[in-house]
Amino acid sequence: MSAELLSILVLAVLFVVGTTRSVNMGALAFAAAFGVGTLAAGLDADGIFAGFPGDLFVVLVGVTYFFAIARANGTTDWLVHAGIRLVRGRIALIPWVMFTVTGVLTAIGAVSPAAVAIVAPLAMGFAARYGIKPLLMGALVVHGAQAGGFSPISIYGSTVNGILEREGLPGSPVALFLASLFANLAIAALLFVALGGLRLRGRDLGDLGDEEAKEAKEAKEAKEGDGGSGGTGGTVTGTRTRARTTPDADLLRLTPARIATLVGLVALVVAVLIFDLDAGLTAITLAVLLAVVWPEDSKAAVAHITWPTVLLICGMLTYVAVLQEMGTIDWAGEHVGSIGIPLLAALLFCYIGAVVSAFASSVGIIGALIPLAVPFLEQGEIGVVGMVAALSVSATVVDVSPFSTNGALVLAAAEDTDRERFFRQLMLYGGAVTLLAPLVLWLALVVPGL
Repeated sequence: MSAELLSILVLAVLFVVGTTRSVNMGALAFAAAFGVGTLAAGLDADGIFAGFPGDLFVVLVGVTYFFAIARANGTTDWLVHAGIRLVRGRIALIPWVMFTVTGVLTAIGAVSPAAVAIVAPLAMGFAARYGIKPLLMGALVVHGAQAGGFSPISIYGSTVNGILEREGLPGSPVALFLASLFANLAIAALLFVALGGLRLRGRDLGDLGDEEAKEAKEAKEAKEGDGGSGGTGGTVTGTRTRARTTPDADLLRLTPARIATLVGLVALVVAVLIFDLDAGLTAITLAVLLAVVWPEDSKAAVAHITWPTVLLICGMLTYVAVLQEMGTIDWAGEHVGSIGIPLLAALLFCYIGAVVSAFASSVGIIGALIPLAVPFLEQGEIGVVGMVAALSVSATVVDVSPFSTNGALVLAAAEDTDRERFFRQLMLYGGAVTLLAPLVLWLALVVPGL
């Protein structure tokens, strides 16, 4: 058995063990990276550690630390209510607002993970507070980022168009952008319907005031030690009535800590989108500044960094880096390119892009697979524009997988939810997209000969 095939089989075993036993899949992946890297690829410890995604580690830790402090000092609650007022209380619009915001950010040049890192914590805060399914909100954030991800001035779009120009192949930046936009928009619309988005219509902030007011009242009474006193029914009713018109006054009050946190959030956006600074390093620096000035708000923040998610993602990506180092991806691409049936080879290229990208950097996979497909495209039996669009979208539409950077950020940002359950939902949904999206894109873009 070849080392490349062995490494793929080990990856399959990781999934089986990780989903059937209570073992963090990231820990399993580190062990697999050590075993396969040492025995099959001849790598030493330095070679294995070279694949550790240090940048993603800092992004996950920094962003979740910053927003844990923001949650502790009430800034996220303030933003949630401000956002609700912005859409005039119509809860059904919130997922689409998040979809649009991330799409605009990536379309004007933001790196997709940076846009998701900024938007996901706010979006998942909305979802937790207003009864929106976390999978719906998280998926729309990621698909929004990918919807704008192939504009001519975006990172993905510039990468693909640059490769085609360098290789002397015909391309269409507009067609590439529209293919990604409509594919992600269609998936988002289907998800909105399938995950209960239509049931959100007609619901507004006032409709949820009853439960929120009740919880706030109970928490206040428990804190004051008089939760069991009589005569509270009329007070609660009065509070509920007020909650239908105005949120709790404390949530709308801008304290110095909240003002500083909002300024920090704006600084994070400016630093990442305008000055191209690293999102993780910027977020953790801002979090440390807030912690120094208001230590009482940040005492428990470190505990809210999603360490199990960090272990999961970093372990899996380290193992995938070992696969890339030992040539497993190139090995698969070369075998596919040698298939004598062009349409079948095109479909397999799309599936390779989708499967690998579900565990690794999308832009890295695009940069590797398109050059691998150049000899195949130069034969002239497959339309270049359609094939490149199908391959590019297949390699990015799967980024909702919890093992990809974007999916990991959504998982890390989830509030007040069972993360294990949410992880399984993201994994199942990511698997469904990986299975179906390349086939649909192949039928729509490659088979017609575009």
